[in-house]
Amino acid sequence: MNLSIVVPLFNEDESLPELCAWIARVVNLQGLSYEVLLVDDGSTDDSWNVIQQLSSQNSSIKGIKFQRNYGKSAALNEGFKAASGDVIITMDADMQDSPDEIPELYNMIINSGFDMVSGWKKKRYDNTLTKNIPSKLFNAVARMSSGIQLNDFNCGLKAYKKKVVKSIEVFGEMHRYIPILAKWSGFRKIGEKVVEHRPRKYGTTKFGWSRFVNGFLDLGTIMFLGKFGKKPMQFFGLYGTLFFMAGFGSIAYLILSKIICPENAITSKPLFYISMATMVIGMQLFLSGFIAELVVRNAAERNMYLIEEKLGL
Repeated sequence: MNLSIVVPLFNEDESLPELCAWIARVVNLQGLSYEVLLVDDGSTDDSWNVIQQLSSQNSSIKGIKFQRNYGKSAALNEGFKAASGDVIITMDADMQDSPDEIPELYNMIINSGFDMVSGWKKKRYDNTLTKNIPSKLFNAVARMSSGIQLNDFNCGLKAYKKKVVKSIEVFGEMHRYIPILAKWSGFRKIGEKVVEHRPRKYGTTKFGWSRFVNGFLDLGTIMFLGKFGKKPMQFFGLYGTLFFMAGFGSIAYLILSKIICPENAITSKPLFYISMATMVIGMQLFLSGFIAELVVRNAAERNMYLIEEKLGL
């Protein structure tokens, strides 16, 4: 199969018929074999019934229904697992991503040799204060932290080689950092394409300030996991040792000064308490490293979701 299109969705029953018809029209003109994977992230509207109807009319449309809402990352992760196309394209279900971008994204993967291509919504129709400015700040921090020169990490419209999506695991709010996940997995040919951002036609935005804050917290998580995820002792052990040695050295200095000058009262000096606290912190960090090593070596599968129903899979 040439192409898999993964569409995570939550309460988007109005947009699905138009979106799927548009996708089919564009892809059929290119003569590509394809599948559309609609991942219903626990919608409370009529989305799943619409997906069932669309699937009965077009066998290329397939569905996955979560028993409850897990978030976009979970929906993408399950979509990636089920995808069988040589190229996987992701897009949002709210009609703000244009399916007309599909042919060029596909060609950039197949003919230009990119491992991954991320869309860049250069001209946006979102609220400037609540979405555009936070997005610019988020992207600047992500560029600086990761070294990946993309203007829009969070654009839902992306294209991947099949081996990229089969090599990464998306969880939490990590869908924002798929380019970083791809880079840490060894895929370094990451491109960018300016794409059309269309005004929302149906429904309401799912973006909130909590997601913005969580995005920055997850950036710290992913940078740590990328470097120390398989070897946490190298992080905790290093800083634990440094803290312990600094505290131990200070205590040794105080003891030596007491020996030289017996009238010195060690416990009356602030340095004594700072040194003790530093040694305790060092030991705690060191022990945290051991515990983290045990967790890493014995962790069960964490990306497990309750799937109520599947269509065409």
